[in-house]
Amino acid sequence: MSTILIFGGYGGFGARLSRRLAAAGHAVVVAGRRLARAEAFCAAHPPCRPLQADRGGAVAPVLERVRPDLVIDAAGPFQGSGYELPRACIAAAIPYLDLADGRAFVAGIGELDDAARAAGVAILAGASSVPALSGAAARRLAQGMDAVSAVEIAISASNRATAGTSVASAILSYVGRPIRLWRGQRWSVAIGWQELRRERFALSDGSSLGRRWLAVADVPDLELLPGRLPGRPAVSFRAGTDRALQVIGLWCASWPVRWRWIPSLQTLAGGLLLAQQLTARRGSDRSGMVVRMFGSADGRRVERCWTLLAADGHGPEIPVLPAAILAERILAGSIAPGARDAGTLLDLTDFEPIFAGLSIRHDVRESVQADALYATVMGPRFAALAPRVAALHGVLREAGAHGRAVVTRGRHPIARALAALLGFPATGEHAVHVGFSERHGVERWTRTFSGRRFASAFFEERGCVVERFGPFRFRFHLASDGDGLRMVLRGWSVARLPLPLAFAPRASAREWQEAELFHFDVSIVLPLVGLMVHYAGWLATDGRAGERSGFAA
Repeated sequence: MSTILIFGGYGGFGARLSRRLAAAGHAVVVAGRRLARAEAFCAAHPPCRPLQADRGGAVAPVLERVRPDLVIDAAGPFQGSGYELPRACIAAAIPYLDLADGRAFVAGIGELDDAARAAGVAILAGASSVPALSGAAARRLAQGMDAVSAVEIAISASNRATAGTSVASAILSYVGRPIRLWRGQRWSVAIGWQELRRERFALSDGSSLGRRWLAVADVPDLELLPGRLPGRPAVSFRAGTDRALQVIGLWCASWPVRWRWIPSLQTLAGGLLLAQQLTARRGSDRSGMVVRMFGSADGRRVERCWTLLAADGHGPEIPVLPAAILAERILAGSIAPGARDAGTLLDLTDFEPIFAGLSIRHDVRESVQADALYATVMGPRFAALAPRVAALHGVLREAGAHGRAVVTRGRHPIARALAALLGFPATGEHAVHVGFSERHGVERWTRTFSGRRFASAFFEERGCVVERFGPFRFRFHLASDGDGLRMVLRGWSVARLPLPLAFAPRASAREWQEAELFHFDVSIVLPLVGLMVHYAGWLATDGRAGERSGFAA
């Protein structure tokens, strides 16, 4: 019988893990700051023993007294936490794992690797839904893919799930605050609990949770996955509950933090937990998780999707399953010494025996995606484009490119005013980044010239490409020749009102390949006014070009 010391072993997730490991025959010591709660839990689960101990306090004497075979930290929150407990475990030569979802905490655990190896113990962070289970799903989906362009992860929890104050505090730590995301082949910034979106959670047999509201959340996968998959894909993560009112209400509360009226919502963790408990009966008992992956496989543009549905209130068991599996492996001596995150240690098959005993089902499916916008419009002519030109226009979900450009703005006051209104960059030489995203046949291009951004959307209409700048729409024919691609204006409108072509700005846009780089030359001339803006330069689509060049959001 192995002795396992679990900090936070009576909490929302810790209690589930304590019960599971005790049922497996281990001697579980349930530790926490509140001895009465630990005693009450252990009285209901006799194999467990209570202990008053604080993960943030002096833990060395506790480890010396208990001498556990494994220490598990299920207490949290891990956002902003240090490594005092895993360091103490290394000093005592005791293996350690945790259920951490704190991004910096999990991604940085490798700094303890040398010490853990020297002590001969395994130190694992993030043995939970993220990054352990999500990482297993991502690796399964990536098998056989030549390149991955985007990974989108979503979790929708049952409102009846019991979570502790630490979980609420972890969520509120990033609500309304900047979150670093790898998008468009560079690091950019999103805002916590914003970018609302509805996600459908459904299995191949038609079983579904319907569409649920989700918002951007901060998890270790955002830091870890881009470098672990071919193509260095964009990675996003969204979370929510089955109650739209809760998700949207927290979205509303995120704005005062974003506007810097208040520093954080963390002081409201107790209130958030109380609100969840008061509305628990109004939610369902079903939870879901989705990992979507977009990329190329055998020359095809594909989306692969892993979906998990949990019913009968079994969703809250999922975050503790990776810890239960890895605890057994550590105790069996099958995990090598060293400190690392749990995102690469498990496979989906590892979960099958446990899923079979719960109301949890999951599946993987693949669908072939439609051609990119330019390929759809150009038809067979697209295949004749130079490789760099075709690659830049082969957007699947997310892409990006970096380079340089020279910009010249017109001098006429009207030209200057319109250029400023549309966000065109100032005259001069600029570092350039172009981020591409596509959804449902619409591509959005966000161009950044030395930190100044302007964006437009592209879509197909009557066999042409339409570019939309705010209320302005310009319809282009795509003319290709041996040298490259030209955009020829065929019509324009303002607020969907068609205007005479004779009064349209004279737009000239040409793209070609030279010296393995994508080159562009764009000019816009206004009737009776003259030049509004001209910019020309090059872009490289190398996935690591942004890091080498030092470009940042």
